[in-house]
Amino acid sequence: MAIKHSNEKTAKMNIRTGDTVVVISGKSRDRATPRKVIGVIPKDGKLLVEGVNVVKDVRKASSANSESAIVEKTMPIDASNVALIDPKSGKATRVRLVKGADGKRQRVSVKSGEVIG
Repeated sequence: MAIKHSNEKTAKMNIRTGDTVVVISGKSRDRATPRKVIGVIPKDGKLLVEGVNVVKDVRKASSANSESAIVEKTMPIDASNVALIDPKSGKATRVRLVKGADGKRQRVSVKSGEVIG
């Protein structure tokens, strides 16, 4: 049996790859614009969001045939800094898990009650 240390972070993620989110905390140029989630890292409680927290990475030439280049790379942000978009109103909302008629859990918008994804 694996021992879980107190400094390990395990987050319950209600956001999935492909969801549309809005950044609610961070740089002002990143906020208030709906963006798509391109990756989820549940172990760290982080997300990769399209066009948010983009850094430039310098790649040095490794051999005589290759060239050095500057590559833009999306870095993860904390999941607490984003909110899902309500499918009905288009505004930020929290998510509630509800058991559906078929017995499966569904994500439901707290504001409108609409099923998400």
